[in-house]
Amino acid sequence: MSFFLIFLAIVLIGVAVLLGTDVASRVVRRGRARGGGQPFDDGFDEPVASLPPVLLPEEADPSDVDHLRFAIGLRGYRMDQVDQVLDELRDQIAAKDRKIADLGEELERLRPAAGQGR
Repeated sequence: MSFFLIFLAIVLIGVAVLLGTDVASRVVRRGRARGGGQPFDDGFDEPVASLPPVLLPEEADPSDVDHLRFAIGLRGYRMDQVDQVLDELRDQIAAKDRKIADLGEELERLRPAAGQGR
């Protein structure tokens, strides 16, 4: 009888450790991802934006990105803040790429005209 109680205690401790370290939910997520089922619903709602947003200047410099700080949430940084900053960076980079392409096209148009003047 004492071996059974020791075995039961070990099993209960193991289950408590698995649940406490969130290993069990990761195992369930992997199993469902392979099976093609619905994504795992961990019961947490999307975070409510109760903190002020993290904003970048209109023309962000590398030093502005270095000084960014995000609020710490339950599982790390607040995803809504990080997504917002990444969206802004994407838009700024796309605008700069368009400007570079436009300037390159203008330069190509002006080069033949400059070469014919000689």
